[in-house]
Amino acid sequence: MEKIPVYTGAIQLTAPYTPGIRAGNLVFVSGQIPLDPSTQQIVRDDFERAVRQCIENVQRVLSHAGTGLEHCVKVTVFLKDINNFERLNKVYVEYFGLVKPARTCIQAAGLPLDVDVEIEAIAVVPD
Repeated sequence: MEKIPVYTGAIQLTAPYTPGIRAGNLVFVSGQIPLDPSTQQIVRDDFERAVRQCIENVQRVLSHAGTGLEHCVKVTVFLKDINNFERLNKVYVEYFGLVKPARTCIQAAGLPLDVDVEIEAIAVVPD
């Protein structure tokens, strides 16, 4: 099976990874941190805004791969502080439809660039 890298051109990569890989009809999105692609700055001091930025970054990669959040089948969320779980959920429901993807949420001892949240996803590319 051919693996096709998915780049958005919006975020400058500084680590050896690809924002997304399309394999068959699946897209695997690497963990997205709350980096605002228009400013190249990390969203800090506003947890809900940081979650929104992560999800919008996931959406950007999915869009370039020919799919969207509505086709996500699995999401993994990494939180710096699990006490932000309810705050995460409050924002999360704004982006995902009636049938939410399977999800895992874990507290991580450390995240890249000391961010509060990172989100990765797997989605289907519709026929």
